[in-house]
Amino acid sequence: MTVLRRAAFFDRDGVINRDHGYVGSLDRFDLVEGAGRALRLCHEAGYLVFVVTNQAGVAQGYFEESDVEAVHAHMRSLLAADGAGIDDLRYCPHHPEATRLAYRQVCACRKPGIGMILDLAKNWPIDLTRSFLVGDKESDMEAARQAQMRGFLYREGPLDLFVAEVISHMAETA
Repeated sequence: MTVLRRAAFFDRDGVINRDHGYVGSLDRFDLVEGAGRALRLCHEAGYLVFVVTNQAGVAQGYFEESDVEAVHAHMRSLLAADGAGIDDLRYCPHHPEATRLAYRQVCACRKPGIGMILDLAKNWPIDLTRSFLVGDKESDMEAARQAQMRGFLYREGPLDLFVAEVISHMAETA
């Protein structure tokens, strides 16, 4: 019998890293304060850690999917140097008003859609009802609601302090 685990889902731009607008290159990628510790806290509390991120910069022609993958490798490297890790990651390069026709579509993966979350839940033993999502936009909160998990709106400040409060809240309401 498979034991379902809790998971912590994080948006990328504006949560794990500063949102400089369409972050598609390493020189524009800066972790927010406390990002590594925030992910470590989740793992220490028994959560799987996932990133789910819309990357419409691909659809708009600002960068390529290979650039997104390079940024993600860089992010993982920075986090690993801080003793943190990501169990898995999904991104959506589509946008309904994309300038690149190949990426112009209404996609179930693009938040507030929950395709990325459901794909992770299909590939990992996750109990979504005991999981949470940290995002910086209402579309993130809507995705959490649709996936039947808790959503927490992050605005600014050390991410580790915010996530420590989230983990405490999740334990209190379990």
